Amino acid sequence: MHESREGFRKTVEKASSKEVPSWVIMEVSGQIIGSLSYYIEDPQSMWIETGIVMYQAADWNKGCGTKAMKCWITYLFQVLPIVRIGLTTWSGNVRMMSVGTKLGMQVEGRMRKCRIVDGIYYDSIRMGMLREEWEARHSS
Repeated sequence: MHESREGFRKTVEKASSKEVPSWVIMEVSGQIIGSLSYYIEDPQSMWIETGIVMYQAADWNKGCGTKAMKCWITYLFQVLPIVRIGLTTWSGNVRMMSVGTKLGMQVEGRMRKCRIVDGIYYDSIRMGMLREEWEARHSS
């Protein structure tokens, strides 16, 4: 989260100044409910990681995250010369793992007990999808 409106404004300006923004906001009915982002994990292979943040629990479990992530990943595959896209979450984040699964991502890796949330150890889960898998599944 941003400390101030000015900090938020600067982040938006920085993201929107790029040819392909690395960060976008999610807006529903005039309300900002979250954000989507990506970063380049390996510039040589153009492997990117993506993520989503839903700011309020009241907006969870409504399908907004899945729809937004589908649009975001489609956009990234259209505008970037990437071969694969991935996301990393923790084993207690069932909603995020569900989003990845619904979109056709596969669990590609699990690092055991390396994340601590509320004093409890969780596994780190890496999910991913190749361009050709995305196109076969979502081209229509």
